[in-house]
Amino acid sequence: MRSVFMLKRIVAIVALAALLSGCSTVKGWFGKGKDDGKPSEPAALVDFTPTANVSKLWSANAGKGEDSLGIGQGPAVADGRVYAAAVKGGVRAFDLQTGKTVWEYKSDARLSGGPGAGDGLVVVGTLDGKVIALDASNGTEKWQAKVSNEVIAAPVIGQGLVFVRSNDGRVSAFDAASGERKWFSTHDLPSLTVRGNAPVTLGPGVVFVGNDDGTVSAMGSTDGRPLWNQVVGVPDGRTELERMADVDGPVVLDNTTVYATSYKKQTIAVDGPSGRPLWAQDHGGVGGLGVASGSVLVADPAGTVWALDKASGNSLWSNPSFARRSLTAPTVQGDYAVVGDFDGYLHWLRLDNGQEAARARVGGKALRAKPVVADGILLVQNVNGELSAFRLQ
Repeated sequence: MRSVFMLKRIVAIVALAALLSGCSTVKGWFGKGKDDGKPSEPAALVDFTPTANVSKLWSANAGKGEDSLGIGQGPAVADGRVYAAAVKGGVRAFDLQTGKTVWEYKSDARLSGGPGAGDGLVVVGTLDGKVIALDASNGTEKWQAKVSNEVIAAPVIGQGLVFVRSNDGRVSAFDAASGERKWFSTHDLPSLTVRGNAPVTLGPGVVFVGNDDGTVSAMGSTDGRPLWNQVVGVPDGRTELERMADVDGPVVLDNTTVYATSYKKQTIAVDGPSGRPLWAQDHGGVGGLGVASGSVLVADPAGTVWALDKASGNSLWSNPSFARRSLTAPTVQGDYAVVGDFDGYLHWLRLDNGQEAARARVGGKALRAKPVVADGILLVQNVNGELSAFRLQ
């Protein structure tokens, strides 16, 4: 069964590469094309006059990155420190303001999920299903646990528990102090899914999780009991490929409203306590979303960035300038939405109209994880394990 499961995952990776890749190798699949305006080529970046001043504070190396594994590894921030993991190289803690290394945890394990950080812990998952919890102050190992499949989503820590989403659709909750498993829940997988998983989102007494079948589920945080299940993307189509509807980006909880987006390019707002849908919009993407004071920001698979009204879901603006550039989920830094792309570029877009305001590059390697903002500093990790910090002036 495990070999069949892995085969399905490999097929999903190949399918996703065919749909989303910015690589020129795709061009040969459908015949010859001219050098200019090839429909399979990433859109060229256009020169513009910057209207925002972005400065790079520091950069550091987290170890040997994920390369082509497609896991979207990114940093976590807690209590003035940045925690980053690499597939090979262990876990490192850096000072948020300076980038100075605080501690290193070395491991032979292939670290893939996370890290997650909070409540004095740093927790990371591995490709062989281990969960490793470290002391956030010094990086010493506190406990290990085991789950049923690889972990490629960041563990989440809170309410005395560590929540781990494994790649077989299972969510497991462990005691944060001891590592003892308290409960687990399962969710059936479709035959074909996009490579990736959504980490859980923690609310008051509840956890929300996006599922590979295009739904969002709410469960009690103390015991995993089901509360509600809501469809985000409808898995329709004639083939398994067409039916892929994964919710692989983190669900966002804003006050009492839950926002989620899916591979089917559908985004919804849901009342968190009841699961009642508030609105749905046919713009979205697999990587997740960002939430600003008045808008929800999504990047669709084609490379268009959308701003949707938080109250109604109506489109406020769209920017199609990044076609086929395999964008990350947007994040919000000040008055700007920020996305990364397959070529290592970060793009700052004005929240009021979507116009490009600034651009910076991170090492020339792909950015897959959603950038993180803490204390006004934006942090991003590329697939080579390079970590960079930026500030708006």
